[in-house]
Amino acid sequence: MNKIRTTAILAATALTIGLTSLTAHADADADSATPQEVITKVWGAAKFLQTKGISGIAALNNADGPWVWKDTYVFAFDCRMDRMVAHPFRPDLVGRPIMQITDSNGKHIFKELCAAAGHKNGGWVDYMWTKPGAGNASRKVSYAVTAEMAFSSGIQLAAGVYDDALTVEALDALTAQMADPTKYVH
Repeated sequence: MNKIRTTAILAATALTIGLTSLTAHADADADSATPQEVITKVWGAAKFLQTKGISGIAALNNADGPWVWKDTYVFAFDCRMDRMVAHPFRPDLVGRPIMQITDSNGKHIFKELCAAAGHKNGGWVDYMWTKPGAGNASRKVSYAVTAEMAFSSGIQLAAGVYDDALTVEALDALTAQMADPTKYVH
């Protein structure tokens, strides 16, 4: 019984520490996207594509559009077809294969994003990527979901935050809370 209680206390502490770092991230820089904004924008983009269908893809490719904010953006990809569907800052990637793309550490970025997008509420993946306007790669943690569209098996959408401290576990807990507010820790 004590082991269960200890495990529960450790889990609650880890969640609190993770959420504290999420709050610290939000306060750190008003020009940096927050994880909460990323989740909201990705869910909004998924609903947008469900409503607009394939005609909504053009809006995702627009660098001045509603899916680009602060220091990040929503991008779309098709895991089944192995291709980039929309990227507002990398038009050279649109229509190209994605599964072989690796970061500077050899991580297959899109293989992991596809796996994360397959979860019920989506999921987070960390990797190295160049921040818009920056010359060097930074640690990026992206949230991915699948948008169900008519006459399609689905398009995956993602957006991320550039942060060295956030953990995937804390971000997954945040996502669960936003998807089901009854999961908030009191």
